Amino acid sequence: MIQGRYGRVLAMVLAGGKGERLMPLTKYRAKPAVPFAAKYRIVDFALSNLVNSGIYSIYCLTQFKSQSLQEHITQGWQFGPALRGRSFFVNVAPAQMWTDERWYEGTTDAIYQNLHLVTMFNADYVCIFAADHIYKMDIGQMLQFHYDNKADVTVAANRVPVSEASQFGCISADDAGVVNGFVEKPKNPPEVKSNPGFSYASMGNYIFSREVLEEAILTDSENESSSHDFGKDLLPALYDKCKVMAYDFSTNALPGDDRPYWKDVGSLKAYWEAHMDLLQHPSALTLYNSQWPIRTVSYSDPPGFTYPAKGMSSSVEGCLRAEASQVLGAVVHRCVLSRHCVINPGSVLEECIIGQGVVIGENCKLRRVIVDSHNVIPPNTVIGYNSENDIEKYHVDEPSGIVVVQMPKIQLRKNMELATRFDEEMFSSF
Repeated sequence: MIQGRYGRVLAMVLAGGKGERLMPLTKYRAKPAVPFAAKYRIVDFALSNLVNSGIYSIYCLTQFKSQSLQEHITQGWQFGPALRGRSFFVNVAPAQMWTDERWYEGTTDAIYQNLHLVTMFNADYVCIFAADHIYKMDIGQMLQFHYDNKADVTVAANRVPVSEASQFGCISADDAGVVNGFVEKPKNPPEVKSNPGFSYASMGNYIFSREVLEEAILTDSENESSSHDFGKDLLPALYDKCKVMAYDFSTNALPGDDRPYWKDVGSLKAYWEAHMDLLQHPSALTLYNSQWPIRTVSYSDPPGFTYPAKGMSSSVEGCLRAEASQVLGAVVHRCVLSRHCVINPGSVLEECIIGQGVVIGENCKLRRVIVDSHNVIPPNTVIGYNSENDIEKYHVDEPSGIVVVQMPKIQLRKNMELATRFDEEMFSSF
């Protein structure tokens, strides 16, 4: 917990999203729980940024299909007994219908239904951050910017080309960073005055002074015409009433010869592209900065293994591999291999994302395929080479052509005789 000049700082991580555009990866899990980069979950990036920035008082607000997300946070994000307490915690706050009998109706409603947590913590500043983006940033610098400018609200703003800005909520600000307009997914995005051709896209990350947050949330809750969304409703109603600042994400700096990174992985295409970013060297997104680690649950798994098998040599090039992944007499180029996956002899994989516990049979050919956890791909299977065949058998993302083999259907036990297809980790491995 950052104290001193800032007082008490509380973080509330919005982790309840359905992630409908990531279907079928979100069929059994919330978007923040979707696996990423072989061994992580998407939520790990938001939590790592907060902890690395010295913010240790964190609530994760969950809702849809949150079981695996809750278990992941419980297993991997708890402080030891010497630290755990009122000011050192990473706690899950599930939807509990505190105000009335309904689910969260938007991002501001999620905060409204948990305002008692702000009160009980006695926060001076509240950091409200998204759990469904892949990003690395020092939040302490944004908090310093908020404090130095005596802001009521600070919004993290990422510079994106005008041609791409229409898919985001856009911010208009003067040269000092004072916000004078919000537009949700505009056809003609406002440009950054000092950088023509680029627009400020809201990253969905906010810092509020407590009193301003409470008043704004309560006002929004009483507005029957509101969709209860920060970008659509609350912020557009605030900038002409109080001081709202845009924090230029491009000014953020990380230790360890690293640089900030942000990507909205809300679509299958963006999710796949973010993985391909990891396979570059040097990469725009590095996981190897010991001064800014991305943290996650650690398991007692054996190391990865590569070996020739059945007279076939192995070739692994430009890959990211998690523990216990095995490549046996196969060719694997520019792929991401998750824990406990096995690639059998004669198979060739190119630009694929292979989930946990997946077994690729012998002599398979896969190109630009996402294979979700616990699948078994039969020998001689070909995916990613014939779109007509792929559409009949799998989920094909039309904009990108990426093929997704969704997680096998969960089989319920009947009279305790039928076991599920999943390993002993059950929901925590989804």
